[in-house]
Amino acid sequence: MREVASLNTIHYFDNSWLRDMDSRFIHSTSFLRCNDKSENENERNNGDVIIQNSFASPLCMSGGDGDNSYSTNSLLQRRVLSKAKPVLIKNTKELMINLNFPRYIKVADLGCSSGQNTFLAMSEIINTINVLCQERNQDPPEIDCCLNDLPNNDFNTTFKFIQFFNEKNTTSKELYFVSGVPGSFYSRLFPRRSLHFVHSSYGLHWLSKVLEGLEENKMSVYIKNSSPLSTYKAYLNQFQRDFMTFLKLRAEEMVSNGCMVLTFIGRSTIDNPLHRDCCHFWTLLSKALSDLVVEGLVSASKVNSFYIPFYDPNEKEVKEMVEKEGSFEIKDLETHGYDLGHCNQDETKRSKSGKNEANYIRAVSEPLLVAHFGDAIINILFNKFAHHVSQHASCKNKTTVSIVVSLTRKKTFLMS
Repeated sequence: MREVASLNTIHYFDNSWLRDMDSRFIHSTSFLRCNDKSENENERNNGDVIIQNSFASPLCMSGGDGDNSYSTNSLLQRRVLSKAKPVLIKNTKELMINLNFPRYIKVADLGCSSGQNTFLAMSEIINTINVLCQERNQDPPEIDCCLNDLPNNDFNTTFKFIQFFNEKNTTSKELYFVSGVPGSFYSRLFPRRSLHFVHSSYGLHWLSKVLEGLEENKMSVYIKNSSPLSTYKAYLNQFQRDFMTFLKLRAEEMVSNGCMVLTFIGRSTIDNPLHRDCCHFWTLLSKALSDLVVEGLVSASKVNSFYIPFYDPNEKEVKEMVEKEGSFEIKDLETHGYDLGHCNQDETKRSKSGKNEANYIRAVSEPLLVAHFGDAIINILFNKFAHHVSQHASCKNKTTVSIVVSLTRKKTFLMS
């Protein structure tokens, strides 16, 4: 491990980071085992959630920094972080004030993925604390910055951008320390009452496992308008179990008055739980796969056995689960447009928007698709996908939104 010291002290990892990782990094790897044992041997039961190796291994964003990587194709997530910025700043300030400007805080970014976006929220938190401490004439705290994702996440690419993080915080007077915490956020990751602030952007709509028993949902990787109601109920039930588990675990790990800012891909519809707009990304992926079936490149049975482990809740469903679990108080609940930057002025720009969305969806789904279909069809599949996007570029009635919710950990009273 190397250490860079200037106005800040940052612990970061070079190519030998796996060898030199600190004790927190080592202990956290036990929460999600990824090895070559059988599926039954790799099940980890944590409350209501069972995380299986056969599923967890491919559930990661495309690594590296190449043309098809998540790092290169994550402009959407950057826009999402920008829209959530006011809520993030507001809650960071309230945390510092409510905790009476502590000398040390621990911040976790859950589902951090890889690339420069990983450090945007952390930088915002650090800068907000720095400015607030200057305004209130308070000494800045030391900040423990914990980056979490599944073990198969490309942490190497993430830590290559440490210099980017360092440069964005050159005026900061705090000492801050960066570490990686591999493991599922549907399991315990941190000691009890150790976390002050949790941030998670575009992670919690991913479910803990692939659903089974959806055979009636033909030629669709997700919920569509013609899906049986049982398909919606299966996805909703799994989301409720997962989100409940997430809240219970974070409640154990967070201090009283600790704060979370969570952002989901969600939907605006309430009355019809099956309704997804015609340009919904999973609807278009299903159409692209159907094209490959027609062309004889993929079997129908193969498509019918593939389901995306994803759920897009509406505001009501998020609120109900927070209230039911009971450990957190909702401070903010906002909905923002889902902005892929489509432009439908002319055919050239529609074609470009199709390719951009194809690159984004490929970056977040390719490992799952390759694990099920192999890699031979991937280029053709996303060429088809891009074509379908361009055909729906003028879609106005979009149901997909971003949901931002901030939560405060209710006070806990310890028995003497």
